[in-house]
Amino acid sequence: MTMQTTSPPLIVHLIYRYALGGMEVQLTERLNRMPEQRYRHAIVSLTGIDRDFAKRLKRQDVSIYDLGKHPGLGLDAHLKLWRLLRSLRPAVLHSYNLSAMEYGVTALVAGVPVRINGAHGREAEDPQGRRKRHRMLRRLLVPFYDCCYANSRAMEAWNRECIGVPVERSRFLPNGVDTERFIPGPERIGAGAVVGTVGRLDPVKDQSTLIDALVLLHRRVAAVRLIIVGDGPCLRALRQRAEQRGVGHLCSIVSRTDVLPLLQQMTVFVLPSLAEGTPGAVLEAMACGLPVVASRVGGVPELIADGISGTLVDPGNAQAMARAIERYIRSPSLARQHAWAARRAAEERSMQVSADTYLAMYDALCARKLHTERMVPQCVEL
Repeated sequence: MTMQTTSPPLIVHLIYRYALGGMEVQLTERLNRMPEQRYRHAIVSLTGIDRDFAKRLKRQDVSIYDLGKHPGLGLDAHLKLWRLLRSLRPAVLHSYNLSAMEYGVTALVAGVPVRINGAHGREAEDPQGRRKRHRMLRRLLVPFYDCCYANSRAMEAWNRECIGVPVERSRFLPNGVDTERFIPGPERIGAGAVVGTVGRLDPVKDQSTLIDALVLLHRRVAAVRLIIVGDGPCLRALRQRAEQRGVGHLCSIVSRTDVLPLLQQMTVFVLPSLAEGTPGAVLEAMACGLPVVASRVGGVPELIADGISGTLVDPGNAQAMARAIERYIRSPSLARQHAWAARRAAEERSMQVSADTYLAMYDALCARKLHTERMVPQCVEL
């Protein structure tokens, strides 16, 4: 008898760009935790690869491809993907967000048996999902997918009610956080309060309201400063706003990928976004044992228990944001109480739990579409 090993099924992950971002970090960290004998993986980026960020991927067996898509319709990208899929012959195409959703059609034509699309947030130019064109496109593409999941209950409900995703094709797959890496730092004594946020410098993240909150806060709490961690199109405008509002000397805007040391310096974490899915930055802050002040949008209320592990405020309300931050600064005992609750909540959403949930989805869909309960090496007699 001879052992014949069959390769595990291949999953192709199709994203807009493989670079630093919340969704891309989640994908990378999940792959790092998935057993190699269960599934093979490949990442296909439509518009480029950040090689420094790609170093976060610890698995040596994951191939990364760049289709080099140009702005616009990019019909050549469909042809390139079709050829790549025909060559790789994956069992699963897993596309992420609307920017990659249209390629479910290409995957069907290429003969990929299982097709999955994940909603990890809406587009920056349409944070509330109100554009009729985007909604119509999603509705037209849903039939090409075996599963359209969301990373928040709010987005899952929107998928069903507004896009028409059938219940049997809908799933909720929560984001995870590396609770072994993101841990509370030593307690800070003195040196004033440090308010911080992490996220892309984009209008939908609304860091400008946080700067306005800093202005109000500085009038009541002298020893306070703000750290904004991120990069993006609003960088210059945010720096100008801080200078114009007279708090430029209190506001630092830095771009770096290793955010842990900065999180461990913070007294309070703030998420001022106008729209969100399930923000990984909030999960990382919670894992670091920080009280969180956040906008009451998207899946944020699913992470933060208002008045228990953080404080929720209306988006765009600088006064409410400043009051919530001041409350934590003036009451260290309350800050510690909410910080402990935040850490406990983060531990229930570990990255390994998230990886296992995704594996369960792949197993179920492959079992149904590939007519096998599990892909494992088989013994055959020659």
